[in-house]
Amino acid sequence: MERNKQKVRKYKNMKQKNQHYSTQYPDVKIKVYSVPESLKQHLFIFKTITGVFSFKKLDLGTKVFIEHMTIPKKQSVLLDLGCGYGAIGIVLAYKSHQSTVYLIDINRRAIWCTRENIKYNLLDRTNKVITLSGNYFKPIENKNIKFDGIYMNPPLRNGRREFLKLCEEIPYFLKPKGLFQFVIKKKMGADYVLKYININFSNIFDINIICKRSGYWVFDLTLLD
Repeated sequence: MERNKQKVRKYKNMKQKNQHYSTQYPDVKIKVYSVPESLKQHLFIFKTITGVFSFKKLDLGTKVFIEHMTIPKKQSVLLDLGCGYGAIGIVLAYKSHQSTVYLIDINRRAIWCTRENIKYNLLDRTNKVITLSGNYFKPIENKNIKFDGIYMNPPLRNGRREFLKLCEEIPYFLKPKGLFQFVIKKKMGADYVLKYININFSNIFDINIICKRSGYWVFDLTLLD
């Protein structure tokens, strides 16, 4: 009986912890951290804060994703969706300096970190990097913006349904032949997501797995002609 109570408490604590990341104003005490990380052969320093996902160190899924994501060589419009403290979008902006990069997150603390990290890591490129606060595509739904690439480490700990529904919106925000790349942990249902996408989106996207590494799958969905 006591063991079952411990499991329930652990589940409730995890659920509450995950809710902090996906809420607009996390209700946890503020503490700021500095996270150094070598990505794409460059050292980045990220300012992080409690109430933001993986605030003590860059999570493995994001690291695997960044090392394998496609970075455009030509001028593009790119989106880091659900950006957290901005690692994916900042690497995109650093490596594709000719591109315009948007970063969106609902969490106001995440957006604060992202803006600080853009100033620190991108210096003179900040005019091409745009941060917006809101839930997924809400901040741009009336702005007629379309992207060459959308990048994401989706929050799946509260279930896959929300992410799979989001996938239905992705084509409306992509340019012709635009790509949607994301990472999912195998234990969090990467194989299920692949089957679902193949069944429901094979007439819209060319679907590929870029890599499988350290228990993570990196997906590439490119709009068909």
